[in-house]
Amino acid sequence: MEADVRERIQKLLVTGDNRLKQGVDPTKARESWEQALALAREAGLEDRIRPLVEVRLHDLNARPD
Repeated sequence: MEADVRERIQKLLVTGDNRLKQGVDPTKARESWEQALALAREAGLEDRIRPLVEVRLHDLNARPD
């Protein structure tokens, strides 16, 4: 079961990354990353995933509009 959760988290992170690269509304990328973090929190993996999400969100906030 833990492998399934890890796979779902990874998919959400990659989905957010891909959305951003494809020029989709950045809020959609943010939603994917925040979903990944919420799932990680539920699975007790927040400490490992939070830094990955924080870097992405920081980079997203630093982007010019």
